[in-house]
Amino acid sequence: MMATGTGRAVEQAVRQSYGRLLALLARQTRDMAAAEDALADALSAALETWPVSGVPATPEAWLLTTARRRIIDRVRRARVVEAGSVSMLVLTERTQEALATADRIPDHRLELMFACCHPSIEPEIRTPLMLQTVLGIDAASIASAFLVAPSTMGQRLSRAKARIKQAGHAFELPERRQIEARLDAVLSSIYVAFSLGLDASSSGEPAGEAFSDESLYLSRLLVSLMPDEPEVLGLAALELHIHARRHARFVSGRYVPLNEQDPALWDRAMIAEAEACLSRAGKLGRLGRFQLEAAIQSVHAGRAVTGRTDWPTIAQLYEGLVLTSPSIGARIGRALAVSQGKEAARGLALLDEIAEEAIAHHQPYWAARADLLARAGRRGEADDAYGRTIGLSRSPAIRAFLTERRQSAALEHRSTD
Repeated sequence: MMATGTGRAVEQAVRQSYGRLLALLARQTRDMAAAEDALADALSAALETWPVSGVPATPEAWLLTTARRRIIDRVRRARVVEAGSVSMLVLTERTQEALATADRIPDHRLELMFACCHPSIEPEIRTPLMLQTVLGIDAASIASAFLVAPSTMGQRLSRAKARIKQAGHAFELPERRQIEARLDAVLSSIYVAFSLGLDASSSGEPAGEAFSDESLYLSRLLVSLMPDEPEVLGLAALELHIHARRHARFVSGRYVPLNEQDPALWDRAMIAEAEACLSRAGKLGRLGRFQLEAAIQSVHAGRAVTGRTDWPTIAQLYEGLVLTSPSIGARIGRALAVSQGKEAARGLALLDEIAEEAIAHHQPYWAARADLLARAGRRGEADDAYGRTIGLSRSPAIRAFLTERRQSAALEHRSTD
């Protein structure tokens, strides 16, 4: 039986080194699938070898050397003579012994992130591909988060890796203008993973918090690799602010909306880190979507100090966000923020501007609409909207919260008749 300490060492190596090692191996072989297979073999060898021989002083270097040997063996067995494979083989053999310590292993994870968001890769597979290649999350877990069959997700990931293999330049860091063109796709993919984690956590799925944690890990990693990109800092600030409230969002199994949360339960250190990222981003002079979203969360965080929420500032920030990135979430947020300082009718008017086909199955839209309809005194319509948002919610705790709000609205309606 594998020793507990050894198991933790392998788990830590996977968490800290998987993307770093895969990026280096894939960059040399130009074949992500082959690199993954070799690294998987190395991890299996670690599970067999380390309990007997002990955990090596530099686990990352051990895994790299073992994975490279697996690649060499496969090349030799296949008797591959293509120039690229021969060059890779020679390079691997010459550098194997030189890489004796982990700190000499170059970090190509940034290139790997951009490879996952290469223009030849369909947008809907970019986030799953990044989760698997950079973080080592298995296809079955990713499939569960994206509500598809594991076999379907596996096929999509395999096709994406095949396209990356065909794009010979995919593992080179793009030129500055290409980075700017593709950076938003990288950031959006990371944030999609974060949002998936929040949704899964709300539904009581154990993998949910892990997804949010891993997404935040990626954001921090990107900050360390690209410290002068304001939107990179903006994304990190946004995720840090939201993650800082994770213990206040559900208390004793009950969902607590942001404006009712106890600020004492917020993580002050994480908020301070978020504010530092946002401050650095502001000094770079290039405003973008994630900075605006982070600024909105920053204003909410201010309630811990002032005891009140500055809704006019939030509404103004949402106006800028809608102009910059008119997503459904931004437009819903604007409607709710505007309605705080004015009549609910103004917020409803803004919601009415969203195309009906875009919100037919969008649970947050119907939650916002139900709240505003109830505040506007349109009780029958509010009850219908509450029914719709409750039916669309996957979270038992949020369904219970919305049901209570629906009942309160109905009681208020009867008391005024």
